[in-house]
Amino acid sequence: MMKRSATKRVQIGNVWIGGGAPIAIQSMTNTRTEDAEATIAQILSLEKAGCEIIRCAVPTEEAAKSIRRIKEKIHIPLVADIHFDYRLAIAAIENGADKIRINPGNIGDESRVRAVVEKAKEYGVPIRVGVNSGSLEKVLVEKYGGVTAEGLVESAMDKVRMIERMGYDNLVVSIKSSDVMMCVKAHELIAEECPYPLHVGITESGTLLAGNIKSSIGLGLILNQGIGDTIRVSLTGDPAEEIKSAKLILRTLGLRKGGIEVVSCPTCGRTKIDLIGLANQVEEMVQDIPLDIKVAVMGCVVNGPGEAKEADIGIAGGIGEGLLIKKGEIVKKVKEDQLLETLRQELLHWNE
Repeated sequence: MMKRSATKRVQIGNVWIGGGAPIAIQSMTNTRTEDAEATIAQILSLEKAGCEIIRCAVPTEEAAKSIRRIKEKIHIPLVADIHFDYRLAIAAIENGADKIRINPGNIGDESRVRAVVEKAKEYGVPIRVGVNSGSLEKVLVEKYGGVTAEGLVESAMDKVRMIERMGYDNLVVSIKSSDVMMCVKAHELIAEECPYPLHVGITESGTLLAGNIKSSIGLGLILNQGIGDTIRVSLTGDPAEEIKSAKLILRTLGLRKGGIEVVSCPTCGRTKIDLIGLANQVEEMVQDIPLDIKVAVMGCVVNGPGEAKEADIGIAGGIGEGLLIKKGEIVKKVKEDQLLETLRQELLHWNE
């Protein structure tokens, strides 16, 4: 199996993927790329959230030209997402895209794919060869009796070999499906024969709740086998939520460190404070605090100290008051309305 440490290294702008490089977090803008200012604003916000590679849809010539202006204002690599019109892929490369994403199957005949490859070769721009279950070729659907993991892999590798025959191997590969277990199997299969970095995601995974659950299961099963070099958590909603989820998935798998991990109890009849609101406030508050620690938010003083003992710091609520806890030891008691600020001050002065 071709695990991430053994795949080809590919440079996308100022980010390396594959060959044992850290797994990069991606997202995609949902602004009109033609609207450069709105797209720039969203990308800068995503950068702040932790996005490391950003993809933009390029459905028009105006969108392709807009890439040049966008690139002047952002700090992370930009991937141009192209479908159907090979001329837009060429224009995106000429306007500064750091990578292009194409599905050679819907670009047109081989001469059009070759034109894109030659332009990518001229500029040294990687090509992400993308295949989705929704666009699997009819001949492969018939061959395998439906959309299958085997069909996805065959489709992707056919496209890869075609581009290799054109003398280009600066490639990234993605095979996506909204069927989680099919997606997992497809990645296990392609990792046996593909030497290129894999971009991993569960496509069309759904809204915030369903999308997070499906992506967590799918990405977890794939990444935990050492497969995958860059990821996107596809959610129907604010792209910033994709970044939060991706970071948490990677931290949970032990594939990334850094950032505060918040743990909280599920509440019970002993809870006398608004623990749900407090936990959400804590999670939001710690987003911009650059510490690598665990923070516990507990609902009562009965089990709080014990349950929080594995955390670096925590708070536990009582009746109108609460406890500040460090390494399982009670440090002090404060009023309920001072719990959040007390915790914030402790975190801001953590290394003093």
